[in-house]
Amino acid sequence: MQISRKTIITGSAALVVAGLVIPTAAIATSLPLTLDQTGGATRIGQTDQSGTVRSAIDGRSAKNVILLIGDGMGDSEITIARDYQYGAGGRLPGIDALPLTGQYTTYSLYKDGALKGKPDYVPDSAATGSAWATGTKTYDNAISVDITGAPKQTLIEIAKANGLKTGNVSTAEIEDATPAVQIAHVAARSCYGPDTASCGADALVNGGLGSIAEQLIGTRADVTLGGGSATFTQTAKAGQWIGKTLFEQAKDRGYQVVGDGASLAAVKKADQTAPVLGLFSPGNFPTRFLPTAATVGGASLAPSTCQLNPERLSKDLSLASLTNKAVSLLSTRNSGGFFLQVEGASIDKQDHAANACGQIGETLDLDEAVQAALAFAKKDGNTLVLVTADHAHTSQIVDSTPPTSLSTALTTTEGSPLKISYGTAAAGGSQQHTGSQLRIAGYGPQAANVVGLTDQTDTFFTMANALKLNRETASLSRRASVSVEESRVRPGSTVALTADRFDGDRQVSVAVSAGTTLPTADVIDGRAGIRFSAPTAPGRYTATVTGVQSGVKVTETFTVR
Repeated sequence: MQISRKTIITGSAALVVAGLVIPTAAIATSLPLTLDQTGGATRIGQTDQSGTVRSAIDGRSAKNVILLIGDGMGDSEITIARDYQYGAGGRLPGIDALPLTGQYTTYSLYKDGALKGKPDYVPDSAATGSAWATGTKTYDNAISVDITGAPKQTLIEIAKANGLKTGNVSTAEIEDATPAVQIAHVAARSCYGPDTASCGADALVNGGLGSIAEQLIGTRADVTLGGGSATFTQTAKAGQWIGKTLFEQAKDRGYQVVGDGASLAAVKKADQTAPVLGLFSPGNFPTRFLPTAATVGGASLAPSTCQLNPERLSKDLSLASLTNKAVSLLSTRNSGGFFLQVEGASIDKQDHAANACGQIGETLDLDEAVQAALAFAKKDGNTLVLVTADHAHTSQIVDSTPPTSLSTALTTTEGSPLKISYGTAAAGGSQQHTGSQLRIAGYGPQAANVVGLTDQTDTFFTMANALKLNRETASLSRRASVSVEESRVRPGSTVALTADRFDGDRQVSVAVSAGTTLPTADVIDGRAGIRFSAPTAPGRYTATVTGVQSGVKVTETFTVR
């Protein structure tokens, strides 16, 4: 059955699309937005120029969402991997198995000057990741901030506030752009850790939110798995953990920190009390295959085959294994649902290096992770799986050897030569991203919303709506309260406060009317326990607890005598 998108006039009636009855009152409406606003670039769910609203095709909700990203995985990169491993008539058993497919646009925006807010047609991984993480178009280099630098809430932050479990998995350094967009807000994607000079105003020492790695700890996803352990050996330069390494800080804040497959296998539970931080390499994961060298005229040489990389991490740390582990930790019996992002990171990195075997191996790794996600979703019956990429890339399948660009030839599973060209940089240079639209494919509730042409920002709304997330997270702390263990205490003794129902916050701060400001405390499942020494002077004092993210303030009094 072919399903076409319809336009509707809002009202209280019900819309029937392909046999599904969808109340029009449930479809978001708004005035036209500019491209730089949240939702301003979406192609569904917003008013169009005629004033009508395009409907969701499938209005069912999902308990879980798994988003899998192939960094730099354009249509050409998918085709190259399929042709090499499975042949021209074959199928990638994961990526090609999703039943509903569409295309989406990926452009970013110019940040400054006469073109501010206008489309930049060739984006980077920071702007594109921010688009699906926040629903907001932004500039290249930005991590979940808009073109004015204002932080925009991410799906992991919103899902956490709504009581869902969350996970973030990558074969890159976990501070890299794609995993970073879910857990941090910085103006420069290179702001990895407290030693990074490019952090500028975002650095803790300058009063900012801190580096990506420092914000990761505070965002507190239930499961975080990837590379980038080197950054966590850096020490905080400001704040309450000054002088401690980020690994030490994570442990102080309750994380289960693991660094190898055996330690990860031993982890049986992950939640807000004891989230998991697994970092398995100092930098990016080693690739599946050894590199091939593309050269000018290389496609005219005898075709070669890809060779396994002996430095590749053990099978229990493959992307598929990490995906399975994350899902098992997030899908516990008492879980209210989860959101999980999984990235196959080095398709892009090997495409930049004109390394055909490198990008093929990383595409196959992602395909295996997709198979793992689909297997869970089919068994679960209530999980939306989306598979897409952040931006297109350079590699092209060509017929004959290009006379001027880098190229290489591989022998496919069918025995035919596969000639691949890289034409956007000379030898030793970095191949460029391209501005082509990308495939997005889906399985499960609301997967039909990827069909046709959408924009990358639509993906945020597809996932948030499928999970029925309340995106006004500050309102989730509106019933916050604070209580004191004993209303009368002796001078200098311990005061114990419990802040409760701060569901829209990840941290709270505490100020005492005596002029004392306490370190922030992590909110775990809506609650934070705060202990401090009472003033030495007798009197009546007020403790004010403020949600760091929501701004909600509640007070409690106690007497010192």
